[in-house]
Amino acid sequence: MNVTTELAGKSVDELKALLDGATLTVYSVARPVSADQPVERSGALATFTFASPAFGAPVDELETPVFAANPVAASNVGTPGFARACKTDGTVIADFSAGPGDREIKFSEVSFSQAAPVKITTFRFKPEGGWPEKPEYYDTRPRNGFPMPTA
Repeated sequence: MNVTTELAGKSVDELKALLDGATLTVYSVARPVSADQPVERSGALATFTFASPAFGAPVDELETPVFAANPVAASNVGTPGFARACKTDGTVIADFSAGPGDREIKFSEVSFSQAAPVKITTFRFKPEGGWPEKPEYYDTRPRNGFPMPTA
């Protein structure tokens, strides 16, 4: 989880309360370096809306999010890379890693197809810095004539 600077001092329970009625927009790869930056290089793939309250009791170290609808129809084609949670007024709360592998949010499908149902199957909170990607890959994309970042 990558929380905005404004909310960095909040506990997980306080963040859960902020997610009541919030939206969770799933984006393709190339997330911004921080949740304080706008999403510029990633396409929105699907949007979920949290219910109020947004979470039930955790089960086996996994959160039990409650959504207005789960599954939702994908709005675009692509592979998820991260999800951004925003309050009802559009204020960003946090970014979450999303997709297959060691991620906070997992789906019923590895990639999304437009208008096909997308379901969140696993949701957990990982501490900031727990992203599996290397920092030099954040906010990047492969471009012709440019080498990929190196360690």
